[in-house]
Amino acid sequence: MQENDVVRSLAALAQAVRLRVFRALVVAGPQGLTPGVLAEQLGVAPTALSFHLKELAQAGLITQERQGRYLVYRAAFDTMTALLTYLTDNCCEGAACVTTEAAACRC
Repeated sequence: MQENDVVRSLAALAQAVRLRVFRALVVAGPQGLTPGVLAEQLGVAPTALSFHLKELAQAGLITQERQGRYLVYRAAFDTMTALLTYLTDNCCEGAACVTTEAAACRC
């Protein structure tokens, strides 16, 4: 994952509704969710949800597939994994991160 992709992904997630949408899609797994279900689950107006879905899709964090009359959105797990790998690989200037309760990442 390139630095520009990381910045775009983090910027997309740096908004409360988009983070909630992404988390809901991660929890839904490969089956995904329709916008109507997402709007109902999250209590977000459909027009606002549409804007947030577009932002997440442009960042490559979610995918969209048409199934008959419906659109199904899914978390892009490959992009999520690449983002987490990038952040982990570049944590602590290449040193191993300590993940115990006593010591957090030495960044």
